[in-house]
Amino acid sequence: MEVRAHLRHLRTAPRKVRLVINLIRGLSVEAATDQLHVLPKGSSLPVLKLLQSAVANADHNFHLDTKTLKVKSIVANEGPKLKRYRPRAFGRAAEILKRSTHITLVLEGTALTKSVKKVTPPPADKVTAADIKGQPAEAKPAMKPAADKRSATETEQVHQAQDANVHRKGLH
Repeated sequence: MEVRAHLRHLRTAPRKVRLVINLIRGLSVEAATDQLHVLPKGSSLPVLKLLQSAVANADHNFHLDTKTLKVKSIVANEGPKLKRYRPRAFGRAAEILKRSTHITLVLEGTALTKSVKKVTPPPADKVTAADIKGQPAEAKPAMKPAADKRSATETEQVHQAQDANVHRKGLH
C-alpha cells in the first residue's frame, strides 16, 4: 500500500533540496531518518519532518506496519518564485528570484496482520419429529378483555360537544 505526504511552498531552492532527497530515495524509513539526522544541509530538517508526517499518516490512517515502510519515491518540484529587485548602477535594477519547492513523498509498506481466530459454533442437537410430538403444545396468551362499549346516545353527545368546540374556535 502506498502513502503520500506533501510539503508545499518550502522556501528553499529545489536544486538544494534535491541534494538531500537523492540520498534517501529507496531507503527504509529508519535508515532515511538516521541519514537525515546527521546530514549538514539546511533542507534536511523539513524533509525529516515530512518523512515523520508520512509515517504517522501510514500508521494512523492506513494501519500499516511502520517497520516495513520504505521510501518508494520522493520528488522536489519547483514552486512559485518570489521576485525581488536589487538596485544596480546607473538607475538599473537586477531581478532576484527567491525560489520555493514542493516535495511529494510516497512510502510503500505492508498492512498489519491481525491474528484472527476462527470460531466454529458447537454442533446443534438434531431434533426429530418424534421428539416434537411427545412435548405438550405451548399455551397461547389469553386475549385482551374487550373495551367498554358506549351506548349510541353517549357517543352522539361526545360528537356534538366536539362539533360545538370546532364552531366556537372557528375551525370549520
